Amino acid sequence: MTDIITVIASLSTLLIGAFIGFYYSKKQAITKKNLELTNALLEQERAIAIAEKQLLKIEKEADKKERDAERKAEKLISSAQYTIDKKERELEKELARLEEREKSLDSKVSDIEAQRSRVDALRDEISAEKEELTNIIAEEVIKLQAIAGLTEEEAKEQLFQKIETQSEQDLVNKMYRMKAKLNATLEEEAKNIIVHSIQRLASDVTVESTITEVSLANDDMKGRIIGREGRNINALERTLGVGVIIDDTPNIVTLSSFDPLRRFIASKVLTELLIDGRITPARIEEILQQKTKEVDLMIQKLGEDAIFETGVTGVPPEIAKVLGRLHFRTSYGQNVLRHSIECAFVAEQIAIMIGADSELAKKAALLHDLGKTLSHEIGGKHALLSGEIARKFGLNEKLVHAIEAHHEDIPLQSAEAYIVQAADAISASRPGARRETSEKFIKRMIELEGIATSYKGVNKCFAMSAGREMWVFVDPKQINDLKAQQLSQNISRRIEKDMQYPGEVKVVLIRENRYTTTAK
Repeated sequence: MTDIITVIASLSTLLIGAFIGFYYSKKQAITKKNLELTNALLEQERAIAIAEKQLLKIEKEADKKERDAERKAEKLISSAQYTIDKKERELEKELARLEEREKSLDSKVSDIEAQRSRVDALRDEISAEKEELTNIIAEEVIKLQAIAGLTEEEAKEQLFQKIETQSEQDLVNKMYRMKAKLNATLEEEAKNIIVHSIQRLASDVTVESTITEVSLANDDMKGRIIGREGRNINALERTLGVGVIIDDTPNIVTLSSFDPLRRFIASKVLTELLIDGRITPARIEEILQQKTKEVDLMIQKLGEDAIFETGVTGVPPEIAKVLGRLHFRTSYGQNVLRHSIECAFVAEQIAIMIGADSELAKKAALLHDLGKTLSHEIGGKHALLSGEIARKFGLNEKLVHAIEAHHEDIPLQSAEAYIVQAADAISASRPGARRETSEKFIKRMIELEGIATSYKGVNKCFAMSAGREMWVFVDPKQINDLKAQQLSQNISRRIEKDMQYPGEVKVVLIRENRYTTTAK
């Protein structure tokens, strides 16, 4: 019995142990499965969170791109609207010029009609005078017949002799007076027509060749350019030698000067000042020196490019620099450097066809206008000055002669000289190459400055306000206050004597002292 109980107890213990083991293993399996499920859920949540972050990032990038696209679209629309507005303003100006020219033509027609009426009146007056003379002659014949008691034939003969002599003298005097009166009237009318034409057309021509526009980021920059009490704009005009025009045109400042090189440097200086943001008299001079050096390098390159383009050899670097300066000179509106290059090609072809020295003709044609870079500074005919420059740098005399003779300042003695003259005329006379009015205007400006700089003690001179005002800067060590006043009067009298110009020219003589010290 005891054994049975023991067996039963052992079996019970085993069953209970097995049940407990099965229970714990089952529980562990469930716990493990729950843990794996939890980890899977956490991993899924992390993946979802990462996906949400990426989606949010993509949405932000999409919003940013959309905003950028909107801003670009707005800028394009604004730029297009500005271009449209500018074109509309230009169209309005052109319409205004056309209306003004139409009025000018109507006025000229009216003037011609008035002149025709005056001529008709003068003809009527002459006819009346002739009729009056005929009546006087008839009365004189009757009186002579009554007094002299001569025969009709004798009286007629004496009367005719007397009347012929007297009438001839009276008629000659009358015709002379009427002719003088008519000439004076016509001359006055011609002057009025010319003056009115110049006043109407001068601005149209000179604006194209004497101004440069500098764009501004916004109109607030105009105040900084002007400066306190106009200090900055006065310094700009005094240092750069150009007129600085600030008007209602949006985001534009206009630089005015007849000298293209001076205007080009001034635009570079003003652009640099606007980028830098510091606009002071000292900064203006500093930038001017920097840009002048840059432009000198550019001029050298322009000359070398012209030499390379034409295939000319044996030109010294100094002459290449002088040649590059022709880019900033015009002759009746034609760019002188392009004109010289054209002449070189034309001269080469002519020389080849007639069997002359094509290389010499081409080189002479390229260099024939070098003197135009100096003629307003030292005076003299530009053809002779061109020859002097070529001679100074060792070019051969045959080449120098072809350069000097192209305007017949000296007799032409070679085929190449005739070729250069012909090439110059061909390039200058092609349709649309030149504008005479603007060249005369520029020539007058150059002559104004040349008169002032010819006096001893004058450092520099700038013709301003389209030639109506001239600023003359003198050396204060050479010119005292008394001499300054006398010099300004001498310059004014010289301008009156040697030049022809509309209106008046105001001469402003500036005697400036500068004192610079350094605190250490």
